Order: sequence, then C-alpha cells, then structure tokens
Amino acid sequence: MKTSPFRRIALSALILPLAMGISACKKESADNGGLSGEPIAKVAPPAGKTWADTIVKTEDGGYRMGNPDAPIKLVEYASYTCSHCAEVAEQGGAALRDEFVASGRVSFELRNFVRDPFDLATALLARCGAPESFFALSEQAFANQKAMFAAVEKADKARMQALGTLPPAQRLVAVGEIAGLTDFFAARGISRDQAATCLAKPGFAEGIADRSSKQSEELGVEGTPTFFLNGRKLTEQTWEALEPALQAAGAR
Repeated sequence: MKTSPFRRIALSALILPLAMGISACKKESADNGGLSGEPIAKVAPPAGKTWADTIVKTEDGGYRMGNPDAPIKLVEYASYTCSHCAEVAEQGGAALRDEFVASGRVSFELRNFVRDPFDLATALLARCGAPESFFALSEQAFANQKAMFAAVEKADKARMQALGTLPPAQRLVAVGEIAGLTDFFAARGISRDQAATCLAKPGFAEGIADRSSKQSEELGVEGTPTFFLNGRKLTEQTWEALEPALQAAGAR
C-alpha cells in the first residue's frame, strides 16, 4: 500500500505531536458484499423539517445527516486530502443527500481519517461553525482540494520548514494560512479570528487525530474512503459501486 505524494510532502515539512493515521487514498473494484433486502418505505420527516437538514455530532466524533432511526446507516471514513474521497463527494454527494438521506431510509455519518496536517486543519475548520454547516463546508472543501494542493506546492520551502519550529498552538494556524484554508473558510462564514481560535484550541486537534487513530485500528480502516453499511465494512470505494449497495440494502 502506497502513501500519496502529498502526504510525503506535508509530513516531511511538518512534524506535529499528534497521532496521525498511516493511510493511503485508494480505490478498489465494486463488490456489494452480497447485501440484499426488501425495499424499505420512505420515512416522513417531522413537520416543517427535512431529513437532509437534520445534522448532529455523534458520540464517535463524526457528524450524521438524516433520520437518527434510519434502518440503513452509512458511515464513511474520509480524508480531505484524499482525491478519491473528493471524487465520491463530487459524483454522489447530491444524490446521497437528496435521494437517499432525504427519503428517511438512510442516514449518513462522516468521520475523519487523518492523513496529514492539511487534512487535520481542514477537519478543524469544518467543525468551526454550527453542526448544520458541517456537510456543506465539507462538500466545498472537497471541491477545493486541487486548489489547496496547488497552494501547498507553491508555498515557500523555508516557510514550510519553519512550521516545525513554531509553538504547538501556532502550527495549525500557519498550516491553514499556507494552504489557503483560512481565506477559503472566511469566504464561507468562518472568520479569520474564528478560524485561528479553532486551529489553536487546546485539545481540539489532538481529539480528532486520536479518534482517527483509535477507530482505524479498532475497525481495520486502512485507507480512504472506507464505508460501513449497518456496521459492515464494505469494499466499495466509488459512488458507482456504493449506490447499488444502498439500493440492495433496501433504499429503493
């Protein structure tokens, strides 16, 4: 299993005293694991609400969208610096939200699998706002991935090397500046001051990184994206393969 070139660049330039998951952004062939089930009826949301707008933070540190009692529960471990995760978000994000989650039959939880400091900084900033903003910010962050890569590639090498010498509370703030993340999120309602506070908040980054490391070890998550459907780890890693798996589980 190979580690992405971006991860090598990022970690060679910055050593954070945090638990970083050793991962690869990978794509495998389609296989729905033999999942099958009878079609499940749609579940009406509470009056005046939609399931797609029902978003909460979970005990496992992720964010869940949809009916909390949905019979089909989809969990994704993703990295904001994983190109295949960005592909899934681009190709299937709207359908997952507007067709599957909105039906009340499927809930979707996104959990972070930390691969590098830029991934971690994005995860922190996506959590800076209210829970209701998490998925919208995450979707836009995936769409911004190539621009972030370009900003990091163009960054002054001396500035990158100096990151490791900064006090711990300032390192991720500097990461956010170098990757253009501070400005990106400022344009989406997370002010620069708010972003700096989130990135420097004691224990915030450590909590996300530690959960990522612990959960990946416990659940056997070796790369991203990794999906779990009703607790079962899937081999599907593309929307083309995942959509039939959801349908086979009854979301049809």
